[in-house]
Amino acid sequence: MRRLPDPARDLLIALGCFAVGAVLYRFNLYELWAGPSDTPFGWRLLVLGIACLGQLLRSRAPLVGAFVALSAASVDVALGLSAPVIIVLMDLLHVATLRGSKRTSQLIIGLVVMTAVGIAVGIALTVQDWRSAVGSGLQIFSVLVMPVWWAINLRQHRLNTEQVERISQLDRRAAVTAERTRMARDLHDVIAGHLSAIAIQSEAVLSMAARDPETVRTVLRSVRENSIQSLAEMRTMIDVLRADDEVPDEPASARLSELGRLVDSARAGGLRVELSGEAPTDLPVAVDLAAYRIVQESLTNALKHAPGARVEVALDEAGKRLAVTVTSEWRGASTPGTGSGLVGMAERAQAVGGTFDAGRVDDRWRVRAELPTGGARG
Repeated sequence: MRRLPDPARDLLIALGCFAVGAVLYRFNLYELWAGPSDTPFGWRLLVLGIACLGQLLRSRAPLVGAFVALSAASVDVALGLSAPVIIVLMDLLHVATLRGSKRTSQLIIGLVVMTAVGIAVGIALTVQDWRSAVGSGLQIFSVLVMPVWWAINLRQHRLNTEQVERISQLDRRAAVTAERTRMARDLHDVIAGHLSAIAIQSEAVLSMAARDPETVRTVLRSVRENSIQSLAEMRTMIDVLRADDEVPDEPASARLSELGRLVDSARAGGLRVELSGEAPTDLPVAVDLAAYRIVQESLTNALKHAPGARVEVALDEAGKRLAVTVTSEWRGASTPGTGSGLVGMAERAQAVGGTFDAGRVDDRWRVRAELPTGGARG
């Protein structure tokens, strides 16, 4: 059902209150406090009409509407307080407190409390019967304080709801950012790792003065293997993005057990790689993958920044930690990089509860990661 515009809804509320009030006045069902018994019916309707004019401002200027109704109620007290005017006043006090600004709400609360206390004290001083004074005080509390108190609770509930929604939006944004970061890291590993090796190996073949057929064949074989693996890993990532159910988020070949093939590819690109140590066979999948990617990125960086250099890859398991160290000759920043590779390696190590360090040591560049072998951190 389509919601009415605020001015039209305010007009209907004002007309409804006026019509109900007219019926109560007509059948003498309106009196709350006794007043002059000869008050004309027209005067009652006039005062009620003024109060209902305030309801026309419920949405646009609720505080002004509340003051209009309060003025009408002041006149109505002199005539004998009636239920229709009080109903309109309660409605406008509630709306002004609920929809007004924080400062407006505080102003209304202060005025209502002072008015209620003042009237209650005045009744207590003028009425001899304390029971009547208590009853009148409770009526004043119900008329003035209850609608304002209700509006304050609704404002607080709305504020809490908005805060929860804001926190939920921030959580969703953080989750999206984290997922984008993970996807960017994985894409970098696949694209930069394999395709950089392909480009460097192809360039090496083209720049060879005397193309030895066996060397060319070896390099082209490595280019083909890198291309096939790159396509396989990209296909796996696409399947992960498309799948509704949980699937392996990395290809099975990205494991330390395949480190020999990775070293052969680096050698085909011109690096002199020495591999020492053996990979544990019972590593957690996440740790196994992190170690493989760190070695892969380190060899790719060596191909780009120190082509033909001597590189040492060492795996050393001690206790419940696996140390992965890749050391290569330092030749300076011959090819500028973005640094995203180092960031990705550090993120992978930290994601499984390990540590990562990379930097120049004397005349060599060293990458070292220590990863837990007892399980990935949750």
